[in-house]
Amino acid sequence: MTIGVGGSTAEAELARLKNMRGDVPAIGVDERLRRIDKAQRLMREKGVDALWLDVSSSLTYFTGLRMGRSERCHGAVLPARGDIVYLSPAFEVEKLRTLISFGDKVAAWEEDEDPTALLIDTVRSFGAGGGVIALDEATPFFTFDGMRKAGNAFSFINGSEITAACRMVKSDQEIALMQTAKTITLEAQKAAARIMREGITTTEVQAFIAAAHRKLGSEGDVSFNIVLFGEATAYPHGVPYPQSLREGDMVLIDTGAPVDGYLSDITRSYIFGEPSKRQRDIWNLEKAAQAAGFAAAKPGNRCEDIDVAARGVITAAGLGPGYATPGLPHRTGHGIGLDVHEWPYLVKGDRTVLQPGMTFSNEPMICIYGEFGVRLEDHILITEGGARWFTEPAHSVDDPFGQDA
Repeated sequence: MTIGVGGSTAEAELARLKNMRGDVPAIGVDERLRRIDKAQRLMREKGVDALWLDVSSSLTYFTGLRMGRSERCHGAVLPARGDIVYLSPAFEVEKLRTLISFGDKVAAWEEDEDPTALLIDTVRSFGAGGGVIALDEATPFFTFDGMRKAGNAFSFINGSEITAACRMVKSDQEIALMQTAKTITLEAQKAAARIMREGITTTEVQAFIAAAHRKLGSEGDVSFNIVLFGEATAYPHGVPYPQSLREGDMVLIDTGAPVDGYLSDITRSYIFGEPSKRQRDIWNLEKAAQAAGFAAAKPGNRCEDIDVAARGVITAAGLGPGYATPGLPHRTGHGIGLDVHEWPYLVKGDRTVLQPGMTFSNEPMICIYGEFGVRLEDHILITEGGARWFTEPAHSVDDPFGQDA
């Protein structure tokens, strides 16, 4: 039997788990103001007059506001110089004032008014009769459509030129929060492995993972919760039906949850029972590919170099080539922070130069449809001296969590 897999129950594991949130503080006003200062410097360098922040993770990044998207226009306008202005339905203004942690300027629109016209008027109030407005890349089309009609003297660009440039490189505070989130999820993964038994369903395991994250101190529900058994493990984002566990099945669990909005995203693959030679060989190949990606993650290299290194190991073993299956059908990894998938990406064509403070998943999955799949996913931090793991990678096919190491 694979070490660390099976032998316990959900009840026993939940009783054993302790809160691991620790004392890492949430992001404070001072850091958010530093982020705004950097964004405004970038805007001036690029000739951008204003940045529109829609209801998105970028709004959260700069202001701390977490809002649900609706058909009503809500967000904030950041000028290249001056104070941020929040945009709100008039009947929500008083609520908004209880949520904002800095700034007191609010542009309010009534239900029978056009909020996008107010948005453009707000930009004009900064002294810009025309010029360039950078749009949050998550802006709905109907908002953009209204803005370009109301502001035809302006040109519009993708706001990721500003937002991504700020968000790609993490601060020490962000890294500490991400470390906490990932440590929690790895512990939830270990506990989930211990509750495996023949006949358990994927939905039972998903419920346990959600409860385990809450017990361990995650703030909010699990953001995603993929649990797969047997042949279904070959599908990177799962299948639309539950499975029951059988002896000899590959198990794949991909999950994560937030700490102050910063996300974890860890995948473990292991066998319930004794691995076959085929399972052992593919698992070991996956581990080698992940290690090759890690070795290529050095400052000065490019994002695509990590994909080339990991994919090269898989191709050399006779799988692929390229994105063909059996093999690796998707990119090797992605940036992570307030979004589980954010810039930049570890994929051919992404020539972003690796810098200290960048964070990525490293997950060169091997998919063999009709048989099984193996994904080992951990995250890396780029440092001056190379990459650092946030979580220790899976140890071996016989002892995935390194209990007997």
